[in-house]
Parts: sequence; C-alpha cells; structure tokens
Amino acid sequence: MAPRIRLYVDQPLSPGQPVALSRDQAHYLFGVMRREIGDAVTLFNGRDGEFMSDVSERGKRAGTLRVLHQTRPLLLPPDLWLIFAPIRKARTDFIVEKATEMGAARIQPVQTEFTNAERLRQDRLQAHAIEAAEQCGGTYVPPVDAMIPLERLLDQWPDDRRLMFCDEALAGQKTGLDTAEPGQPWAILIGPEGGFSAKERDRIAAHPAACPISLGPRILRADTAAVAALTLWQSMLGDWR
Repeated sequence: MAPRIRLYVDQPLSPGQPVALSRDQAHYLFGVMRREIGDAVTLFNGRDGEFMSDVSERGKRAGTLRVLHQTRPLLLPPDLWLIFAPIRKARTDFIVEKATEMGAARIQPVQTEFTNAERLRQDRLQAHAIEAAEQCGGTYVPPVDAMIPLERLLDQWPDDRRLMFCDEALAGQKTGLDTAEPGQPWAILIGPEGGFSAKERDRIAAHPAACPISLGPRILRADTAAVAALTLWQSMLGDWR
C-alpha cells in the first residue's frame, strides 16, 4: 500500500473544486512519490478542515488535484501563544515544529538582551510549521510572526491574556499553575540561552498578566523548556485534560 500523503494548500477547499499544485508540490508528488492519475492525496488549508482528493492532471512541473469530500473538520487548538527567543538555527526549527505538533495557536519569536539570532527568516519558520502540520495530521497551522523586541510585546500585551513566565530562577519550586482556571487565553514565554537579564526578569515578573512558574528541579535548554512548558500547560489547562 502506498504511503498516505498530506499536503497543505493555500486555497479554499470544497467538494468538486480543482486545486493547482505549485512546482515544488508537483515535483514531490510526481517526481519523488511517483503518484499517478487517480491516486489519492489528502489536503488541508488550515481553515476548512481536511479533504480527500485525487490526481486529475499530472506533469513534471505542474499538476491538478480534484477535491472529493471532507474527511475531518477543522480542529482549532486552544488559545495559546508560544513566545520564545530564537537560538541556533536547527533548535529554533525544532521549537517551531514541536509547538505546531503540540497545539500552539500562534508562535511569536522575541528579541531579548541575550538573544543570539538578530535576524530571522519568518518564511522559513512558517514553512517548518506547515511541514509539521502535514506530518502530524493537524488541520490547523499556527502563524509564525515576525520577531519583535520583548519590551514592545509586553507594552502591547492584551488585558485578557495570562502569561506563563518560565523562570529558570524558580527551578525546583511548585509549578504555579495549580489555581489557574482553564478556558482563558494564555501565552508561554521561554527565554534565550543564558536566560533573561535581571532587568527583563524583573519587568516580566512585575507584569500584571504574568504567572511565574518552574519547569522542575533542573534548568532546561531553551528547546527542551519549550516542549516541557507546552506539555505542562496542555495537561493542566489545555485540550489534553
């Protein structure tokens, strides 16, 4: 049996609709996966759910799929943002991929005093989020926003959103989420390699939305901390309960 293929397409999806493939998608389907006319391909666009389609036109650099029927409705994640300071390239990619798989609704890179990456390829990180959703069976793709300074993010913070501040200085203390109520908008904030500066830590901890927490008795690498924090939040307040 041929392996199942899922593709993200930035087009509306409904039964009977033709979907034109990009050059890269056509190469992947026909050059790499050897799909032929009539073969099945699963599609999603992050808005309309998941649909079954089949190949109606095939070429080396182009092709067309025909949408058949919906296989799953859109499953939205909880209203949770992941905010993190980018680190080395491969580990930043890992954070974006795991945040997508684990149900973040938005991914926001921030510039801190100790952030190593001064520039970020937003389009490349968004492509990683799309690929992660394709591979994990998701029907939603979180937007990956352009990197902004942490100070500006805090200045513009929405009144109704809680902020889970993962503070390495609290290692070994209680999680801090025990009294939180599910159903609220939240965000998780992960620091850079080397942690937040003393000034940043004071500013975040004093923010009215902040809920400082510990991620256990050991100080974690930034990419490990992102996965641990998402797991903790999802299990206590998210859709894993």
